[in-house]
Amino acid sequence: MSDADLDALDSATRLSSILEMVTYLVAVVAFLVWLFRVRANAEILSPLGHRLTRPWVFFGWVVPIISFWFPKRIVDDIWYASTRARYPASPSKVLINAWWAAWVVALLMTYVATRLTVRADEDDLDSLSAAAVFDMLSTGPLLAAAGLAIGVIYQITDAQQRHPTIPAAPGNYPPPRGYPAPGGYPAPGGHSAPGGYPAY
Repeated sequence: MSDADLDALDSATRLSSILEMVTYLVAVVAFLVWLFRVRANAEILSPLGHRLTRPWVFFGWVVPIISFWFPKRIVDDIWYASTRARYPASPSKVLINAWWAAWVVALLMTYVATRLTVRADEDDLDSLSAAAVFDMLSTGPLLAAAGLAIGVIYQITDAQQRHPTIPAAPGNYPPPRGYPAPGGYPAPGGHSAPGGYPAY
C-alpha cells in the first residue's frame, strides 16, 4: 500500500470518527432534553416518588463512579411514577434493565478500546490491529444500547400519555421496595391532605 493510500485511509478514518462523534453528541443532547421533560412530568404525577433531585438528571451522567447507577435510578423512578396508577405492584423494568446493562458494557468496552489505542505503538501493527478490533467490537453493545434506549423512550412517553390526568390518591398503591411513598404525609387534625386527597 502506497503512502498516498495510507494518507487517504487515515483521512477517511478521521472523518468517520468526527461524524460518529457529532452523531453521538446530538443523540446525547436529544436524550437529555427528553429525560428532563419526562422527569418534570413524573414529578407532577408523583411529587415524592424520586430518590434523587433534578440536577442529578444531568450530573448523574458525568460524575465518575456514580454514573454507573445514578442515571438508572432516575429512570427507574420516572418509570414507576409514570405507571403507578395502572400497576398496583412494581411495574416490569425488563427493557430498562436490558438498556442499562448494554450501556454499561458499551462504556467498559469503549474505555478498554481507548486505552489500547493510546498504548499502541505506531510501528506495531499487531497492537494497532488489536485496538481497532476491540473498538469495532465495542460498537455492538453501543448499538444495542441505542436501540433499547429508543424502546425505553417510547415506553415511558407512552406511559405518561396514558396516565390519568388526576394522580392516584396517596396510599392506594404501595411503592416497590426501595421507593419512597408516592403520596404526602397525613394532614393534621383530620383535614384533607394537600391536593384534595383524604388524609390517612
